[in-house]
Amino acid sequence: MSIISKYKILAQAKESFNKEDYKNALEKFAEVLQNFPNSKEAYNGVILSEMALSGESGAEALFDYYEVLREEDQESADAIMSEILQNMDSSLEFLSELFADPLKERIELEDGILYSDFVALLDENGDNFKEIFENIMFSTKVIITQKEDFISFLDQLIEHDFSEMALNYLESALHVYPADKQLRKLFKKLVKRLHIENRTSKQTV
Repeated sequence: MSIISKYKILAQAKESFNKEDYKNALEKFAEVLQNFPNSKEAYNGVILSEMALSGESGAEALFDYYEVLREEDQESADAIMSEILQNMDSSLEFLSELFADPLKERIELEDGILYSDFVALLDENGDNFKEIFENIMFSTKVIITQKEDFISFLDQLIEHDFSEMALNYLESALHVYPADKQLRKLFKKLVKRLHIENRTSKQTV
């Protein structure tokens, strides 16, 4: 198989996956992998197609996530997705633990403030998220106990240019909950914002 054929078949495989023809996608990815055993994209495609065929609800979301990552950095995306797929079974469900932990115990252990108290601070100080968050982030932690609060907090981080922090949270969250539509929507928003920031910084150099 030539290099040209390789990319042509990979494109066909991805098209089949997007059309929910997972059997054909699996066959196409496997064909590439057979001829190019070191192709991480083909390997990841095989795993994701097998997951989709077996009814794993997160396969489609992971595939979308993978495509978004590849638009930014193909090599890095391949490595990230390989790691996610290899460690899915042993992933720490940090979000579920976060929401399930007793409130009092978390506050005592982490010396933090509740998200509701943080929101109250915002209301009292003209909703200046960036200034207030910067003032507290080095001295205390915001304790989040509800998923909707977590989503709101991530959205605020993105809106106020805490992109790196938001990315760390989102990558970990999607690792555990790859099918979550709200997290995927925020991730796409962040990727778009990072793209704009990178383009702006290049123009100013």
